[in-house]
Amino acid sequence: MARKIGYRRVSSNEQNLERQELSYCDRVFEEKVSGGSMKRPELAKMLDFLWVGDEVHVWSIDRLARSMSDLLEIVQTISKSGASIHFISENLKFSGNPDTDDAAATLQMHLLGAFAQFERSIIRKRQREGIAKAKAAGKYKGRKPAVNRDDVRRRLELRLPVAQIAREMQISRSTVYAIGKELGFQVRPGMVAPEKRKPAATG
Repeated sequence: MARKIGYRRVSSNEQNLERQELSYCDRVFEEKVSGGSMKRPELAKMLDFLWVGDEVHVWSIDRLARSMSDLLEIVQTISKSGASIHFISENLKFSGNPDTDDAAATLQMHLLGAFAQFERSIIRKRQREGIAKAKAAGKYKGRKPAVNRDDVRRRLELRLPVAQIAREMQISRSTVYAIGKELGFQVRPGMVAPEKRKPAATG
């Protein structure tokens, strides 16, 4: 009896895998990673897990592949394992064997893969245009770079002036004060050299 192997993917931790209903499968591999990522460890495990006669079930083409070439490569890998692949949303079944596969299904897979790639390109283009407009209007500042707290700590331990720390770290003085307080230093406006906060007396 053929095993049914499922693969589910979403792009972020906030997204829900349950919408891709594959509970009927004998085993399901799932991961939360962007489709554009080169690292999809669960997909690699699934491909290694396959043997002759298995049926791979995926909710839709865009859940499996990040591009048309990627799609064809994965289908080829599945075919070499002697397994077939079923795309549920598109109602496609494909083994990669031109002698047994329906020509219309093969064409449909190519077209759908190309359309999925085209749609992602359009979305990315709109995002870039939106960012460009926001920058032109002065409304886009981008993501603030993370402050390396260890670098701030070392400078505070050397009792460098707050103004110097802010200048070297390319951050505001208020950020130095906030991080210093968080790390247990006595840092306040007007202070030249911060000191380590003394622990409260006990007993």
